[in-house]
Amino acid sequence: MAVTARSNVDLPRFGIVLMLAAWLLFSLVDTGAKWLAVAGVPAFQLAFMRYAGHFAISIGVVAGGGLTLDRFKTDHLWQVVSRAVLLVTATLCNFYALQFLPLTVVSAIMFSSPVIVCFLSISVLGEKVGRWRWGAILLGFVGVLIVVRPFGTAFHPAMLLILYNATALAFYSIMTRRLSGIVAVETMQLYLGLVGTLILLPFAICTWVPPASSWAMVVLIGLGAMGWAGHQLLTNAHRFGSANQLMPFTYSFLIYVAIWGYLLFGTVPDIWTISGAVVIMGAGLIIWKREQG
Repeated sequence: MAVTARSNVDLPRFGIVLMLAAWLLFSLVDTGAKWLAVAGVPAFQLAFMRYAGHFAISIGVVAGGGLTLDRFKTDHLWQVVSRAVLLVTATLCNFYALQFLPLTVVSAIMFSSPVIVCFLSISVLGEKVGRWRWGAILLGFVGVLIVVRPFGTAFHPAMLLILYNATALAFYSIMTRRLSGIVAVETMQLYLGLVGTLILLPFAICTWVPPASSWAMVVLIGLGAMGWAGHQLLTNAHRFGSANQLMPFTYSFLIYVAIWGYLLFGTVPDIWTISGAVVIMGAGLIIWKREQG
């Protein structure tokens, strides 16, 4: 009995480890994409390889149980495809913006997504939002303004793409919440890779640039593998810990990208980016805390 009790206590900790590993992989995807983008690889090519690799691995996973048409069927095809389109377009905007913006700026704006989810839950999900959540929404908006500084010299038009990224991720999160439990994870993973590959293939062919080195090819191929593995770890993390236990650890992504940005690109986030990120994190944590109650 003592061993069982200890194992049950350790489960959330294991979920936290998986969550930290997932966001580490996602940070490596963004870092690799930025490194390749700076080297001249087009965003369409980067996004295509991200989803082509994802699709190839998903096919391999599904093939383990037999490649029959029934395994590809879902009664919620339109929702599954729409969910995939949201993430694919968000990824494309993200990879394009990484050519011009530091990793920390991109990630800080992107993490306003939980705040946008809270705002959208009013009209899309019909949920009631109290004063604390409204305050968090306004706080998150202030945090984004601090990072973006729309009327300052640091403003870059690519920041608008990241705002779209955050909004698309918010809708993606809401759709995932609706489909969870009624569509298998493997099915959603498969269609995510398939939709991304089909949409991006013609654009990737037209803009394709051969990688400058074998290492660049490894990184390019690794985008899909790391993205798929990150989503698997993220999904499995929720088997061992609740969303309330795991959510605060998503902000480890901000720490990861700050480290990679400094080591690889020599960028140090300025005081405005740090302040805005802290405000956005605070807003997200307030929403998380209220949802616990």
